[in-house]
Amino acid sequence: MKKLKDSIVGFIGLGLMGGALAMGLRKQGPMKIFGYDINPLVIEKALSENVINEGVSDSQGLQKMLVQCDLVFICLSPMEALAFMALYMEDFKPGVVVTDITGVKGVIVNNLGNLLRKDIDFIPGHPMAGSEKEGYGGADDSIFKNRNYILTLLPSNQPENIEFIREIVMALGFNHIVETTCDIHDEKIAFTSQLCHVIAAALVDCEDDLSITDFEGGSFGDLTRIAMINAPMWTELFMCNRKNLLGQIEKFEASLDSMKAMINAEEKTELINKLTSVREKRTAMGEIRQAKTLKNVSF
Repeated sequence: MKKLKDSIVGFIGLGLMGGALAMGLRKQGPMKIFGYDINPLVIEKALSENVINEGVSDSQGLQKMLVQCDLVFICLSPMEALAFMALYMEDFKPGVVVTDITGVKGVIVNNLGNLLRKDIDFIPGHPMAGSEKEGYGGADDSIFKNRNYILTLLPSNQPENIEFIREIVMALGFNHIVETTCDIHDEKIAFTSQLCHVIAAALVDCEDDLSITDFEGGSFGDLTRIAMINAPMWTELFMCNRKNLLGQIEKFEASLDSMKAMINAEEKTELINKLTSVREKRTAMGEIRQAKTLKNVSF
């Protein structure tokens, strides 16, 4: 199995997530960290902070970097990640482990097809962490502490390389690794992530009073923090997973309509029963999550 201390690691994209992952990997002591970002100022900052050892912003430098890397994190949007892998497939080092952090998986795996070289082990991943901040300036590896990490394993993945990624992920601060398929990932993420962002955005959008926060005690802030959204990135995620997301939106609309009807008809008992059931359901979700902490689950 590969050892991180003997490995050269490359990061493609040093934005919020790529920067945070590079910061976390630095603490684990790899042989060297390379960084690629189209913004030279980001590379300069990452170098000055000793997050990376070397960095490039041009395609020629990128090709020279890739041929040296034993592990590559692709920290781009789904369509950018797919285009990157297709364009630079021949430049990867033989035997390299490649992983990504994209929020949808089917669009990448289904379109990568026969383009993937047999001597490259591509292990799709998704760190379930983030921030309302954007870019490398907002990067902070503390966002990974006690969060979930999802691996959507492929039949071609080598067990020793899966274990290599798992060890790195746990050392980053994640406490729960889920192994599943691309299809199940995209279905579940449509609910736990994408629907939540749609709801938060809609909640902010439906109120025009910009001073409304004078009347909130915390609930509004908790519900709408994620409405401070990276619009191009999340639009791409929504569109790439639109079938699953639309299904979840419809389920949410049905639940909302049900409670709306109870309130309208003054069905007090029915609403109490509904809200009690919801409380019990949410409590059970939390208990199940706690029981799985520090364990790995496959669906």
